[in-house]
Amino acid sequence: MSKILVSGLINIETTLQVERFPIAYAPVHFPFFGINSSVSGVGYNVAKALTVLGQGDVRFLFMIGGDATGKLVLESLAVDGISVERVLPVLRHTPQSVILYDRKGRRAINTDLKDIQEATYPAAQFEEAMLGCTLAALCNSNFSRPFLTRARALGIPVATDVHTIADLDDPYNRDFMAAANFLFMSDEGLPCAPEQWVRRLWDRFGADVVIVGLGAEGALLGVRCDRFLERLPAVRTRPVVNTIGAGDALFSAFVHYYGATGDPYAALQRAIVFASYKIGETSAAQGFLGEAALEEICAARVAVRAVGG
Repeated sequence: MSKILVSGLINIETTLQVERFPIAYAPVHFPFFGINSSVSGVGYNVAKALTVLGQGDVRFLFMIGGDATGKLVLESLAVDGISVERVLPVLRHTPQSVILYDRKGRRAINTDLKDIQEATYPAAQFEEAMLGCTLAALCNSNFSRPFLTRARALGIPVATDVHTIADLDDPYNRDFMAAANFLFMSDEGLPCAPEQWVRRLWDRFGADVVIVGLGAEGALLGVRCDRFLERLPAVRTRPVVNTIGAGDALFSAFVHYYGATGDPYAALQRAIVFASYKIGETSAAQGFLGEAALEEICAARVAVRAVGG
């Protein structure tokens, strides 16, 4: 079985359902059962998704604040069965986010990173955590940056998600794009067609596999060694509630299945189903399927297609 290291952000997430965008001004709103708070953040989402999928050996590197919200994070990790061994309460404040979303699933994300972008994770603890790992999922937080070159030097493949990106020379994300073996992003900010963007990426960087999330249209998969660049359609497993966290779910399931099979095609097909089911919940860290339930849905879809000819 693959052994995965995950390094990324944990924050307290508050979601607010709105009627529509743009939001009409009013001094007071009463969105009954429309406001929810929970632990989230890309690192936490990936950690929880991998745990629910049954990924047996995962080492999680996180930093939180020594404040009341940091204690809430630790309680949530314990409930979710996620190890707190490498969760360091070294920040002044735990990051927070506020996410507005409408009934169509569109969202506006506001993230307050507090002081995490200036913090560093101890190199010695990173080195210990990397021992025996077969893949490093290094989310694009600043404290993950020093781990990029070290993981590559150790011969450990790097998977990362740069989320919304518009420039190959983006000063914040360039290091992550340059180091990644498996590179994820959204199509939301791309300056050209996703296919053209992937070709530009391959001309500049060395990623073996590139995946561009296309929202309701599915995902674009690029596999360099096969000269493969095609779109895989989205699926609908249940009604959409909030699309926040769909990219994290796609990333997590791909990492899990690729680690188990080495097959990027099968891994992304399952990841698309996994992400489709996930967006039937409100929070970015809710709605994850276990592997058995996911396989059951995938098998049922294959059976339906076979009957339909």
